[in-house]
Amino acid sequence: MTVEDRGSAIRVERLTAIPVGAKGYVKVETNMGVVGWGEINNMETKVACALAESLGSLIVGENPTRIEHHWQRLFRAHRNLRGGGLMLHVIAAVDMALWDIAGKLYQVPVYRLLGGPCRDKVWMYPSPKAIKVGPGGAQYHAGTPAEVAELVQRVADARAKVGPDGAVMFDAHSMLPLPLVKQFAGYLKPDDLLFLEEAWVPGNIEAMQKLRAAVPVPLATGERDRTIWEVREILEAQVVDILQPDCGHGGGISQMQKVAALCEAHHVPIAPHCTMSFLGLTASLHVAASVAFFLIHEGYEHQLPEGVAHRTWTLDAEGYASLPEGPGLGVEIDEERAIAVGQASARQFKWPDNRLRDGSVADY
Repeated sequence: MTVEDRGSAIRVERLTAIPVGAKGYVKVETNMGVVGWGEINNMETKVACALAESLGSLIVGENPTRIEHHWQRLFRAHRNLRGGGLMLHVIAAVDMALWDIAGKLYQVPVYRLLGGPCRDKVWMYPSPKAIKVGPGGAQYHAGTPAEVAELVQRVADARAKVGPDGAVMFDAHSMLPLPLVKQFAGYLKPDDLLFLEEAWVPGNIEAMQKLRAAVPVPLATGERDRTIWEVREILEAQVVDILQPDCGHGGGISQMQKVAALCEAHHVPIAPHCTMSFLGLTASLHVAASVAFFLIHEGYEHQLPEGVAHRTWTLDAEGYASLPEGPGLGVEIDEERAIAVGQASARQFKWPDNRLRDGSVADY
């Protein structure tokens, strides 16, 4: 008996990228009429979309179901451009689109291709019982009693909103220099926070070790630690309790699944970071549904205007997302509306300019 491989004859015909305000949508078309979509996030959009179309020349004419092979080709394509935010964010979008094609070709949700669901629903924030607060802007190098008290009060106010059975997270967002983190966290009890996020600037393991020894609450990081090679160092140093991979920042579905496996080996759950629209967010949810060690997932409703990306999952009153339905990612794109959003002047990418109170440049 001969079994037909539905994926053997499919080929990529073209890759196009659409600036959608501060986001970018990558569209991969095939000779079989199956179309895949992926999202570029947090990049200078027009530059990123141009890079996506340039990289697309590597996969035109190729079988899109060779997803891992294509990821490696794109990542290793140029020795001087390998890695880094711009390349990885663009590769992530292409990777999402290829997984979308594979799911549509075989008529299953992407999470089925990732090994099937490990859970029936995905805990998300923000919700009425799970919220994240931040420092309110870039902070000076060390704080006065009044400044420290204001940070502590932010945690107390959030706790009052969700109650003792709710989850509070604090995103330092690399805006709190290490001395101020020590001052602030010294007032916290271990159960005040589900986790304290990005309490350092990425890349300094020694600083992370110092905070690990001084801070009583669980620590999390990972949204700017791209690929298994960057995450490995953090996990082996045992400086975090929770890892926050970002599907759009770290290389897409393919890398996020590998990062989750590394985390499992170190008994570290993932709490995916995500500020993408429903397209990229849904891609991330497919991974969250399919991995074993998972805590909570970030996701926001209004990253793009209503109607640009139509999701097939719902969010219940307790903050749990249903699993995406339909083949592929389970997201339908209104291409005309996406193009219109990209042309709206109010939604163009803008470079941040964060400063401290004395006018010096701040991390954020």
